[in-house]
Amino acid sequence: MSRPRPTRRTRPTTTTWADAAVEFGHNLARARAKLRLSQEGVAQRAGISAFTYQKYEKGESRPGSPANPTLTVLVALSQALEVPVAKLLPSKLPDLTSGELRGRR
Repeated sequence: MSRPRPTRRTRPTTTTWADAAVEFGHNLARARAKLRLSQEGVAQRAGISAFTYQKYEKGESRPGSPANPTLTVLVALSQALEVPVAKLLPSKLPDLTSGELRGRR
């Protein structure tokens, strides 16, 4: 009879909405660099202002507020950058069922 393996306790890693927004911004910048486009060029292709696009690359919507683009903007950015939407999304998302989305403001 084999003994059960002891479980290793690790600290859970908590991803916040702000962390996810920063990774989203990095993903935008990486995709833009592959196409060798300026921030203004991506913004123009996506039909948004250059200021708004720059804020998204910083992971912000407004100063101190994590990026939270609409679905329409997300699709426009994916088309402008010629990547699937999934390539722009963060690899780890916060658990929004815990109230994180409501508490981000």
